[in-house]
Amino acid sequence: MAEARIKGVLSPVVTPFKRDLSPDVGRFIAHCKWLISQDCGLAVFGTNSEANSLSAKERMTLLEAVVASGVPTARMMPGTGACSITEAAEVSAHAVKLGVGGVLMLPPFYYKGVPEEGLFRFYSEVVQRVGDDRLRVYLYHIPPVSAVPITHKLVERLMKAYPKQIAGMKDSSDDWPHTKSMIDAFAKDGFDVFSGNEKPILENLKAGGVGCISATANINPGKIAETIKAYGTPEGDKLQAWINEVRGVMQGYVMIPALKYVIAHYGADPHWTPVRPPLVEIDEKTGRDMIEKLDKLGFTMPGLKQAMAVAAE
Repeated sequence: MAEARIKGVLSPVVTPFKRDLSPDVGRFIAHCKWLISQDCGLAVFGTNSEANSLSAKERMTLLEAVVASGVPTARMMPGTGACSITEAAEVSAHAVKLGVGGVLMLPPFYYKGVPEEGLFRFYSEVVQRVGDDRLRVYLYHIPPVSAVPITHKLVERLMKAYPKQIAGMKDSSDDWPHTKSMIDAFAKDGFDVFSGNEKPILENLKAGGVGCISATANINPGKIAETIKAYGTPEGDKLQAWINEVRGVMQGYVMIPALKYVIAHYGADPHWTPVRPPLVEIDEKTGRDMIEKLDKLGFTMPGLKQAMAVAAE
């Protein structure tokens, strides 16, 4: 893995599916390349990638295809979490061998109310089974979905045990005081904290965080990246207000099918809409309502049509 740490904005890249629900490798690669062109890193196989609807083999095959296509690995942070230690270690080791910049690891989320000791043992087993000094683990705190929180005490224990491998966190609690508390507690020791969306991005940077990993970076990566670059300027504050408006529109809909509908619309590629059950696509009336709201904000996805045209060939 690259020694330089991942920073800035990353997208949990949505996974396109064919009508038979198999992953659409060509469109996936095209979207990854478009995101990179917008100065956005790739948190492939995150929540909004429908990662937990993908098998370990599917995730590994897709990652191999993206890397083989020439997409740079230094800003890749694939999701490798699983309820099984065996699966999490296998997928993580595979990603390390491909040279990614880090892995984003959910806690084992099926059993609820587990003790801190159990979570420590889980992460410890994965790190030891991977057995590679290049491994950089970003803990994925998303209690609204996993219902298994990653506590300050757990971070402290893991960093003490594996100071090189435990690199940071994505905090998707949607609770800025909690995110700031993680930055305040651990950033000084090299623990990089990403906000789970772009709404507090300037506050994140001010506090000593390193960026955001956001669902809406799938559709608005360039402006989020510009906001980060404009940190500390009046232009940064103006951009923050605008990207928050875009985020506000998208939060009014079921996020994953909504993101795919937006990509299909602005990319002029209707093949982007399928999702894997138990998710369902949004209906046309709802989709048109969403696009109308985005258009009123002057929202665009520059270069997307060209990227998708290449994928469709």
